[in-house]
Amino acid sequence: MERRIKVFSSKGLSMEYSVVGSGEPIIVMHGGHSNCHEEFGYEALVGNGFSVITPSRPGYGQTSKEIGQSLSLASEYYAKLLDHLNIEKAHLIAISAGGPSGIYFASTYPERVSALILQSAVTKKWLQPGDNEYKAARVLFRPGTERFTWGLIASMNNLFPRFIFNQMFPSFSKLKYDEAKELISEGDFEAIRKMNNRQRSGEGFFIDLTQVNELSVEDLRAITCPTLIMHSKHDASVSLDHAYAAHENIASSELCILGSWGHLIWLGKTAGETDKVVVHFLKEHLFTEHQ
Repeated sequence: MERRIKVFSSKGLSMEYSVVGSGEPIIVMHGGHSNCHEEFGYEALVGNGFSVITPSRPGYGQTSKEIGQSLSLASEYYAKLLDHLNIEKAHLIAISAGGPSGIYFASTYPERVSALILQSAVTKKWLQPGDNEYKAARVLFRPGTERFTWGLIASMNNLFPRFIFNQMFPSFSKLKYDEAKELISEGDFEAIRKMNNRQRSGEGFFIDLTQVNELSVEDLRAITCPTLIMHSKHDASVSLDHAYAAHENIASSELCILGSWGHLIWLGKTAGETDKVVVHFLKEHLFTEHQ
C-alpha cells in the first residue's frame, strides 16, 4: 500500500496524517502507542474501494501535544483536518485507546460522521492510578523513557519474534497460549514484529490516560449514526465490559462479539471474519452516491 504522509497546521499547532487508497473516506482513530503509520485492517478497506485517513492523535508522531488539551479541542482539529481535505463527511473507525476520540467526535460532530465502528475500543473509565498496569505504564511509557522501551522491544522482537510474541500474549488475551494455538496464524508473529517496530508512545499515551476520564455516558448517548461495536470475548487489554457499555448507551448500535484470540482482532485465523463484517457494515452505509 502506498502511504502518503503530510502535516496540516492551524493556529500554530500541527496534525500529522496519512492517506492510503482512494474512494469513500474513512477516518481511523488509532490505538495507544500508535500513529499515522497504523496498518491493521487497512488492506481489506483499501481493497474494497475506501480511502483511509489516519491522523496521528495528539502527542503521537508529529501531532502537537497541545491539541490533546481536551477531547473537545482534539475534535475541533479533526474537523479542521476534514475541512483541509475538502471532506464533508466520512466513516469513522476508533481503535482501542482511540475509542474516546472517536466517540467524542461522533457525538459532537454528527454531521461529519456517516457510520462509526468501535474496534476493541475503550468506551468508559479504563486504566486508573491504582491499577498495576497504570503504574507500569507510567514508568515504561513516560516521555523520555518510551523510546528506549520501544527500541528494546523492537530489537528483541527482530531477533526472537516467537519468544516476544509469547511474552506479550498475556497482555492481549485472556486465553492461555496453549488454548489459543488453534486460533493463531503463522503470519501473526511477523505482524506483531512489524507492530513493535512502528510503535511509539511519545506524549500521546499519557494524554490517552487523561482524556479517557473526560468521556461520559452522555457522549455515548449523543451518537446518532449507525454504529458497529466489535470486540473479542478473549480481550485482555480492554475488557468486554467496554463493548457492552457502548452497546447499552448508543441507540443506533449493533454488537459483534468475536472469537479472535485477543485484543488484536485483525490477526489470527478469524481475521477474515473481522474484515468481512467491517466491509459489509460500511457498504451498507455508503453515502457518496447519496450526496
